[in-house]
Amino acid sequence: MLPSGTNRLTVGALVGLTLVISAACGSPGGGEATPTTAVAPRADVLAVKIDNVAAARPPTGLEKADIVYVEQVEAGLSRILAAYSSEVPSVVGPVRSARETDLELLRQFDEPTLAYSGAQSALSPSIDAAPLDALPPSKAPEAYFRGGDHAAPHNLYLRPGRIPHASTGVNAAEDIGLRFAAPPPGGTPVVGRTASYPSALFTFTWAADRGLWMVSMDRTPARTASGERLGAASVILQDVDVQPSRFQDRGGNTSPFSATVGSGSATILRDGKSYDVTWERNTAESETKFTTKNGEPMTFATGQLWIVLVPK
Repeated sequence: MLPSGTNRLTVGALVGLTLVISAACGSPGGGEATPTTAVAPRADVLAVKIDNVAAARPPTGLEKADIVYVEQVEAGLSRILAAYSSEVPSVVGPVRSARETDLELLRQFDEPTLAYSGAQSALSPSIDAAPLDALPPSKAPEAYFRGGDHAAPHNLYLRPGRIPHASTGVNAAEDIGLRFAAPPPGGTPVVGRTASYPSALFTFTWAADRGLWMVSMDRTPARTASGERLGAASVILQDVDVQPSRFQDRGGNTSPFSATVGSGSATILRDGKSYDVTWERNTAESETKFTTKNGEPMTFATGQLWIVLVPK
């Protein structure tokens, strides 16, 4: 894990440097250099916990995320965990506190950075033990600021360039084994689908003219800070077990935990169709595999991917 403020060389840059040095040095005897096998660059993932109640909307920088995870939190509300790698915006937010669900989700990635506003004291040891670079404001105060658009606590924002954290050009979804390719055969044409929590509602409506599933939250079109509609190229509605955790928020409400290790069913939305698939993740370190009825890996449309963790 990298300490706060450490400059990051992406894996792709390191691989390129290795190849240049190998070619320049040649073999010990002055002959041809030994061929070097190129290693595909991996994503350098920045995950940001983003507020998602009405008072915090619209979000800033969410449209640049490779993956948008939606999870249930206290009182049946929702929060977002956004994963950035291929492109990193100059500002992201509003940033809120981490949850136990985030730690299990992020085990799929290779030591990501987690930006969050803080966490309850009982969860802090789990965050410290997790294989990630934890980055609350206390570790990088120069990277966070309070904005004027929303009232506290919905006004904390992150400047990724001050961590520093740069884009890699590698999509975070590819880093965990998901493939962007032509759709599998079959699928059922659909206009849209809805997923719900006790106090939150998400609707994805197909817009053929844009080739995107337009996002609505709580029956209101979701927009970016600049006023554009939020849209997903692909959506995964992943059925998971949502259980009470051993943690509580400041109000004494028990924090739910969405279990993403295990197996179950899921609905995939892409290209105006829905696909019924199964998902499997054997261990926390494993990638989540989505498989079609024909036993083939599910493929996804190029662009932003939303993954909604839906209670079974």
